Amino acid sequence: MAGEPITSVVAAPRRRRRVFFLIVPQVHVLDLSGPMQVFFEANGFGGDYEIRSCAVEATIRSAQGLTFSALEPLPEIEPGDTVLVPGLASSTLDDLSHVPAAWLRGVEAAGGSLGSICSGAFVLGRAGLLDGRQCTTHWKVADLLQTLHPRARVIRDRLYVRDGSLITSAGITSGIDMALSMVEENHGPVLVSKVAREMVVYLRRSGESSQESVFLDHRTHIHPGIHKVQDWLLGHVSGKPTIESLANVAGMSPRNLTRVFRQATGITLKDYSTRIKLEVAASLLRNPGFTLDQIAAECGFRDARQLRRLWIRRYGVNPSSWRSRDERRAIA
Repeated sequence: MAGEPITSVVAAPRRRRRVFFLIVPQVHVLDLSGPMQVFFEANGFGGDYEIRSCAVEATIRSAQGLTFSALEPLPEIEPGDTVLVPGLASSTLDDLSHVPAAWLRGVEAAGGSLGSICSGAFVLGRAGLLDGRQCTTHWKVADLLQTLHPRARVIRDRLYVRDGSLITSAGITSGIDMALSMVEENHGPVLVSKVAREMVVYLRRSGESSQESVFLDHRTHIHPGIHKVQDWLLGHVSGKPTIESLANVAGMSPRNLTRVFRQATGITLKDYSTRIKLEVAASLLRNPGFTLDQIAAECGFRDARQLRRLWIRRYGVNPSSWRSRDERRAIA
């Protein structure tokens, strides 16, 4: 109305994802530092994690003799928060009376999620959070976890297991695998592949899924020139680069790029580029608003006919049939 002051509405900044590591006495340093490093590195590539450490007491001694001090007290959990419990020395698993069971039980009730690394699952079990749920832990103490918590459904052949808002991982370095999977869920496979390369770790998949992703596969090498080419292809899916232009990206000759790419990744440069385009096409096919011609253009194919031909060669069905089947699966 006339005479009224004009005000502008400024959107409130999005709250960062808070990840709390619950530090318990005799904690294993690698169980803590490995997953923590994943979230730290993710922030360097555009992640939005606020990493915090909390404990019942301000000072905690690790199993390796390293002392953690100035730890913050148990926080008030808000929706979207995550609490992760690193593993602890096996000799302490028979007496966990000191763990904050009531506080842990309140995490999910407040809209947060829970996770454990290695024997940290015993802390969650002590709080009654494993009853009736699938979980895992280090193979060496899996039988003990099942004995102490008979209502838990202990899975012994997985790197990590998700059951609703609960995620548990197996021994030691599998906590890194679990953290990478959490980052992928939040920020996608491209970002998490960058984190894995930064940490020089091998991206592994949980036994829960046999699905492969070109965003993650063929990236276990450490050749910087080949990584640059792969990153370029991921960022220019609709492009149609020449071998000469990609060689410039890699800083090597076209002939050498062709040879080194296959040596480093296990597949040819052409096959890798095609797989990227097909995987992006698969995500677009889930959107009924895109026609096959539009998808072909978005993914750098000559036309829908080429997309259809390459799709059938790889998946055994035409894109339209796959789209219908995928839609039925989503509805189910």
